[in-house]
Amino acid sequence: MATNLQIDPELLEQALKVGGHRTKRETVNEALTEYIQRREQLKILDLFGTVDPADMLTDEEMREQRKRA
Repeated sequence: MATNLQIDPELLEQALKVGGHRTKRETVNEALTEYIQRREQLKILDLFGTVDPADMLTDEEMREQRKRA
């Protein structure tokens, strides 16, 4: 899908050098991939502390569930 974007040329040049990519397309695709991965990681980090250990199964309960499956 062709898309026209106004990208800061200095940022793009710096990203090309730092990333070691040969083309602007590779650089932008890698940057988008890293952006998505980082956002997904942040979502996971937000979950820390939201689980009550009292609600978790004991080791024995987990073994029993595995046997049933």
